Amino acid sequence: MLKKTMKIMFAAVAALPLLASVSWADGLMTIIVNDPSNPYWYTEGQVAKAEAEKLGYTATVSAHKGDTNTESRLIDTAITNKSKAIILDPANADGSVGAVKKAVAAGIPVFLVNAEINQEGLAKAQLVSNNAQGAALGATQWVADVGDKGNYAELLGAPSDNNAATRSNGYETVLSQYPDLVKVAKEVANWDRTQGHDKMQSMLQAHPDIIGVISGNDEMALGAIAALKEAGKLSKVKVGGFDGSPDAVAAIKAGELQYTVLQPVAVFSAEAVKQADSFIKTGKTGASAEKQLFDCLLITKDNVAKYTAPFVLSK
Repeated sequence: MLKKTMKIMFAAVAALPLLASVSWADGLMTIIVNDPSNPYWYTEGQVAKAEAEKLGYTATVSAHKGDTNTESRLIDTAITNKSKAIILDPANADGSVGAVKKAVAAGIPVFLVNAEINQEGLAKAQLVSNNAQGAALGATQWVADVGDKGNYAELLGAPSDNNAATRSNGYETVLSQYPDLVKVAKEVANWDRTQGHDKMQSMLQAHPDIIGVISGNDEMALGAIAALKEAGKLSKVKVGGFDGSPDAVAAIKAGELQYTVLQPVAVFSAEAVKQADSFIKTGKTGASAEKQLFDCLLITKDNVAKYTAPFVLSK
């Protein structure tokens, strides 16, 4: 009996190096996005999950829908479940700082995607679209489509998200060069298609002579297009978007949307997981800086055929 017990013990000890060699890929990676009913955030979560599973992790995707209390509870769950890393699209530039601090205090590295927080040195990485570059790209195309004179309107994203202001400021940098283009209305529609529709209706009633709408994202732009269709004015009002969503691409093909600025969410969501994996294994992300910008791409009717997958434009 003693010999048999000793054999079992020796076998267990002999197996330890093998177990250690594969243990890096064991464990949970928690992915928290905003709202997967939006195709952008859905893609963000699914790409990150697929990459984590490819690397050998178990992965879960949950959503805070812009609510910092929900976000905080999801972070608590990630801590309770002993996550190896958290991939987070933060709910609020200021309001999400506490949730990130909580995870860091629990020894869990956090990797932010899509949106930033207003404090550096907490997250191991913040991977976002180059929103200023993308906005300038979009606004330049918008002028080419709309022209350099007339009244126009703007739809803005959620004020709690720094991306909303960055894009709006980027638009302004370009459009302010054309003094005969006058912004007669701007409304916050919180990245939402229904709100984009409703705000467009209100702006049309107050300013029936607008010739263009520049939008902070595709969902709001698509809402605006729906309202313009209902008013019989889509042929006279040109709309530009931002994100590169499948629905926006379909609208470009249909001649309803002039362009969209593609955010490389499929690229940086996968990259965040790779950097998390690197940090878990080596203590380093492999990146040269915490904040990392990924350039956006313009999609118009001229290159829309190169859109080969959600948020992917082939070369």
